[in-house]
Amino acid sequence: MEKIIPGVLVDAAPRVKRITAPNPGVMTGPGTNSYIVGDRELVLVDPGPPIDSHVEALVAAVGSRLKWIVCTHTHRDHSPAANAVKAATGAQIAGRACPQDGRQDDDFRPDRVLADGETVAVDGVSLRALHTPGHASNHLCYFLEGDRLLFTGDHVMQGSTVVISPPDGDMLAYLASLGRLLEIDIAAFAPGHGHVIHTPHEEVRRLVAHRMKREEKVLDALRAKSGTLDDLVVLAYDDVTPKIHHVAKRSLHAHLLKLAADGRAREMAERWELIGR
Repeated sequence: MEKIIPGVLVDAAPRVKRITAPNPGVMTGPGTNSYIVGDRELVLVDPGPPIDSHVEALVAAVGSRLKWIVCTHTHRDHSPAANAVKAATGAQIAGRACPQDGRQDDDFRPDRVLADGETVAVDGVSLRALHTPGHASNHLCYFLEGDRLLFTGDHVMQGSTVVISPPDGDMLAYLASLGRLLEIDIAAFAPGHGHVIHTPHEEVRRLVAHRMKREEKVLDALRAKSGTLDDLVVLAYDDVTPKIHHVAKRSLHAHLLKLAADGRAREMAERWELIGR
């Protein structure tokens, strides 16, 4: 598998090219993927962060053929470059409104708000929006009809699991949204970070199994002791480096909220405990 190099235009799939933004990191892997879809007319999936060199590379790649900029969600590594690309190309922006949780792209203003099942179409290309909340409440995946390729944004990443960060992130919704993908005839995932995944249903099952295994570790931590998020993350995430426990606490919180919804845990004065222990 070739190394992903930011700023380089590569073929990701038939009729699909990828440019990766120069924003590698713990949360973004090799960087955020932007996908250019189509031939005579183009759709850009996830313009990414507003880094000048990245915007310039996108504009150079699409020329005058870009008609739509579609965003999977409004986290700050996925949508903020939309306004700059629109200004340079005249393309319209589609997606869903920005949640107000302090971690989003507050400048995102879609020209078209997409409902579940609606399509964005240009000459030779049709992308169907699938509402997949969980990582973000406004998260959309885009299904390239005919090619059976699903642009997954941060719903599914290659090589890593995504952070589920309450209050906008929701573990129950995330698991349900993963399950929905098993009902669709998908050939491959084009993720927001990493390489194309050619075993999509197997990857979904792996992710669900991983989350359920993590839930058991959370339950084991609660069986050992009641505690705060700081207390419990040390036990439930003892298999990851303490350097990222501050991030792991977000997904831990999401697991605990799911267990509360399931009637298995509760929070009392910022301490979590099992119900019926």
